[in-house]
Amino acid sequence: MKEVVSALLLGIGLSMDAFAVSVCKGLGVGKVKKWHMLSAGLWFGAFQALMPLIGFALGASFRSRIEKLDHWIAFALLLLIGLNMIREAFRNDEDEAKDPSFGVKTMLPLAVATSIDALAVGVALAMDEATNIWLNIGVIGVTTFLLSCVGIRLGAVFGQRFEKKAQIAGGVILILIGVKILLEHLGVI
Repeated sequence: MKEVVSALLLGIGLSMDAFAVSVCKGLGVGKVKKWHMLSAGLWFGAFQALMPLIGFALGASFRSRIEKLDHWIAFALLLLIGLNMIREAFRNDEDEAKDPSFGVKTMLPLAVATSIDALAVGVALAMDEATNIWLNIGVIGVTTFLLSCVGIRLGAVFGQRFEKKAQIAGGVILILIGVKILLEHLGVI
């Protein structure tokens, strides 16, 4: 149960970028159709699930060489990703995500951009031999799918009210997960 809760928190934290972009996409579409929600959910959910798997494979290949530092690496990666998400929440850039297009040329770069942090998280997950990567990527993918669908709808209904809060919440969750990993390996908890 503990691992499921941890995977769910990780999924929520990682999906906040995709959620924020989905809110912006919802702003641009006008009248939201189920197809808009399904498209965003599939693009973002698939990439958020694929990237940690790739990162996990990369991390597992060099885990034995860095075992003594693995918890510090996981902590540093999650801290940097979380801080970057919080920093981006305070930027005032006009976001290309407001483009109402759901074509491959628009969605592929957005899906990759919002899932790069998941690649690094996959590397961090590989540092813990007890990690069930399949549980994690399943929960991350499904959580991102659902929150992206909700983001499209909220964007059309409520506008930009939730975008920054979602990014900040995601960043804080990732930082807390990094702190938890560090404290567990140091024997504090």
